[in-house]
Amino acid sequence: MASGRGRRQEEESDKITRIAIVDKDKCKPKKCRQECRNFCPVVRIGKHCIEVTPDNKIASISETLCIGCGICPKKCPLEALSVINLPSNLKKDTTHRYSANSFKLHRLPTPRPGVVLGLVGTNGIGKSTALKILSGKLKPNLGRYDDPPDWAEIIDGFRGSELHNFFNKIVEDDLKALIKPQYVDQIPKVVKGTVRELMDSKNTSNRLSEICEQLDLVHLLDKNIEDLSGGELQRFAIAMVCVQTADIYIFDEPSSYLDVKQRLKAAKAIRSLIHPDKYVIVVEHDLSVLDYLSDYICCLYGVPGAYGVVTLPSGVRNGINIFLDGYIPTENLRFRETALTFKVSEKATDEERKRFCRYDYPAMTKQLGNFQLLVEPGEFTDSEIIVMMGENGTGKTTLIKMLAGILHPDGGGEVPRLCVSYKPQKISPKHQGTVRQLLHERIRDAYVHPQFVTDVIRPLQIERLYDQAVLNLSGGELQRVALTLCLGKPADIYLVDEPSAYLDSEQRLHAAKVIKRFILHAKKTAFVVEHDFIMATYLADRVLVLEGTPGVKAKANTPQSLASGINTFLQHLDITFRRDRQNYRPRINKHNSAQDVEQKRNGQYFFLED
Repeated sequence: MASGRGRRQEEESDKITRIAIVDKDKCKPKKCRQECRNFCPVVRIGKHCIEVTPDNKIASISETLCIGCGICPKKCPLEALSVINLPSNLKKDTTHRYSANSFKLHRLPTPRPGVVLGLVGTNGIGKSTALKILSGKLKPNLGRYDDPPDWAEIIDGFRGSELHNFFNKIVEDDLKALIKPQYVDQIPKVVKGTVRELMDSKNTSNRLSEICEQLDLVHLLDKNIEDLSGGELQRFAIAMVCVQTADIYIFDEPSSYLDVKQRLKAAKAIRSLIHPDKYVIVVEHDLSVLDYLSDYICCLYGVPGAYGVVTLPSGVRNGINIFLDGYIPTENLRFRETALTFKVSEKATDEERKRFCRYDYPAMTKQLGNFQLLVEPGEFTDSEIIVMMGENGTGKTTLIKMLAGILHPDGGGEVPRLCVSYKPQKISPKHQGTVRQLLHERIRDAYVHPQFVTDVIRPLQIERLYDQAVLNLSGGELQRVALTLCLGKPADIYLVDEPSAYLDSEQRLHAAKVIKRFILHAKKTAFVVEHDFIMATYLADRVLVLEGTPGVKAKANTPQSLASGINTFLQHLDITFRRDRQNYRPRINKHNSAQDVEQKRNGQYFFLED
């Protein structure tokens, strides 16, 4: 019996690839009693499975000796350890690992010349690592961090795949790669000068005037880089890549800070780079833009910060649906417990809305420098989310500040005095303590309330950030904390400006569900500014459209129903959307396609029904 059980355990261990991850930021052996080592059953029988030496300063776990008992992650008081069992089919597919007990990437996206490859996946899953490898800036070590292979062995490791030819070209032809960085707000710290000077210095494709026209940069050419807004910096960064001649073009999150119209213009500029000999790769979290931009998709799944796996290339519709379903049919593998769908709930009728109307605001005007905003009167009820939609520079943030009482109207009536909670567009962390201390100071009652923990804290994964310093948080982590602070403050109205910024596709959907559930349960009202079309349509009970000339004069219309509001908005942009039959997500119709022409003829710019 014993020998049979032993044989079974050996067979099971052969089928499993086990990885152990030690978080370098959390592991502090001097601040704990080294419970991981003291409770480890392998260490207790005399083997060095877990070691903490003065030289390393953090714990190291031997993956060959580890039996996967799961004791050390549970006992670690700092939650710095995790042991994960992987399918054995990934054992031979390791592409890169930085060091022992660190992140591991399996497989690579497969770029093809003459088409656009889109990458989708959560943050911390290996997209940036994959981009560095594909651009030639990082040499893959095939998991052998202590004994890196040479290029001949690496190329041989990809024999039989399209990547074999790709890496051959990188080594032999010395392909030039250009990357549009993810964090464009860091650009002014690196480069100085005017937009014209910098673009002239890099213009090798003779397309400068065409690209500037396409990305609305003509009026910005004489501006200094440090004077550009987030959206202007994003368009400048895209243009800087587009005006250069290269073999590989990589765009990391090109839609951040851009409104819907600008996102489609950026997508057209990126697609103009398509050439039979060029590679174009895009990482994008706005799924409707990724759908419009890409020719095929590779998904990345795994455990953020621990390991990532790249799927085989799929068509655009199938690739995005695989990501949303959390299931890969070709591998019979489920990587997420629940599928993500976008079915819009039933909306209250206008008669019901009038019956339950609680608040209204008057017609107002506001002059800010050369910009004038006219606001039509409107009303709103409790348990309702009104999404503001409009181009950048049409006064969405100005209107939010007027409703919040931060700005006062120059003409018209007064905004009713209401208790308001406001999450600003730009988040500048100043708190010197940890996330736990910040929540304790700002929303002491809410963050320990069981209902708030269930509705907001856990879905936004705030608990794992409790002991991190606020100043060390990433953009996405800051966004989730800011949203928690906004919803945790007792208020009549919640004003949320761009909640999707810096969040990945999955986090955006979780954030949208959190906002919707909280507003419904708390019986409050929310005004949300959002440019991610999928998130906006999922959130909206009604839509407030702002139209006019950006930066000059604009008008905020009275809030209207989801269908008519989005139709009005899309009609101004000359764009039509349809819904996916499988999960109801909005999909942009290609310009002048049969579906596009038919919907415009019928005046149906957005299909609300499936």
